[in-house]
Amino acid sequence: MRLAIAGGGLGGLTLARILHRHGIDAVVYEREANRSARSQGGSLDLHPESGQRALAEAGLAGRFRSQARPEGEEHRILDPAGRTLVHHTPDPGSFSGRPEIDRRALRDLLLDSLPGDAVAWGHRLVAATPRPDGGFVLTFHGGHRAECDLLVGADGARSVVRSLLTDARLSYVATLVELSISDADRRHPDIAELVGPGNLWCIGANLILAAQRLGDGSIRVGFSVRAEDRDVDTYRTKRDLLDLFDGWDPRLTALIEAGDSAPTPRRIEAMPIGTRWAHRPGLTLIGDAAHLMPPVGEGANQAMLDAAELAGALAADPADPDSAIRAYEEAMFARTHRIAEMSARVQAMMLSPTAADDIVRFFTARPTEPAPAE
Repeated sequence: MRLAIAGGGLGGLTLARILHRHGIDAVVYEREANRSARSQGGSLDLHPESGQRALAEAGLAGRFRSQARPEGEEHRILDPAGRTLVHHTPDPGSFSGRPEIDRRALRDLLLDSLPGDAVAWGHRLVAATPRPDGGFVLTFHGGHRAECDLLVGADGARSVVRSLLTDARLSYVATLVELSISDADRRHPDIAELVGPGNLWCIGANLILAAQRLGDGSIRVGFSVRAEDRDVDTYRTKRDLLDLFDGWDPRLTALIEAGDSAPTPRRIEAMPIGTRWAHRPGLTLIGDAAHLMPPVGEGANQAMLDAAELAGALAADPADPDSAIRAYEEAMFARTHRIAEMSARVQAMMLSPTAADDIVRFFTARPTEPAPAE
């Protein structure tokens, strides 16, 4: 059985690793030229029941603990005047919660666990054509082709593989604008102290300014606004951003002023809650390709759990992969429906006129609920 995984993100690599442990070979086709081709974003909080469980099944729990940062769970929530509303401090050195790890570190950990030829770099999938006798012909940018008997779409929000299973359309739910502050402890010690070792949220009406400490000492800054407020191209300069935060405590707006480069805005999109598809032999989806949600801390965790459950099903019944896929899909649909509903509620709450009161109640009652670490 020739198994192809479209997409070398955390879900695709986790799937390849667990399959490899079970003696099942797979090729990961990744559009990037190499592992260092682009920034991998910020930090993730890995949940025990999903992301950490997947790493345990991948045989990588020990390596994860050697690189994760339990102190990164520290979470501060402030109002626009800089007053502290919530300050959650984790138990020192404890891995019982949701320790943070940089996306790049986690991706490298997974890549290092795979054979050198498991990832085909520079392969951007543009089409997957069914073969008459089953399986697919994969066509990549530049004209290169490959064939497979089983295709797993782990190719993210703009999945090419998804169109073979469903015509679900993405909806625009928010705008996220990001900046980065390098070497914060030395260059901006006041900002470094304000952010602390984990996550900082500053909550206003209909917008959130957030900052997150990374393992290399840099700070990732982002702010989110509702989708309908302004066009994304109106957030291209620091001046544009500072106008939005007029009247906020200068300690908070300093997060924007200290950014090393121009702001990078992007649209945040989501799939319809409850998206399903009819089973199709030799084909399935995991992660954002299957259930794109707002970035409130579940996306990577669910992608990795998808990978673990699919790999487990295929390893348990390698002679009947279609039965394994059916079982995986039914369980995944049920699990992610509830999580997608929760993610949509949290996203709406974070960008509401009463966000500060709502979020304080939420975290006071359920202090371990997800933070937007995507």
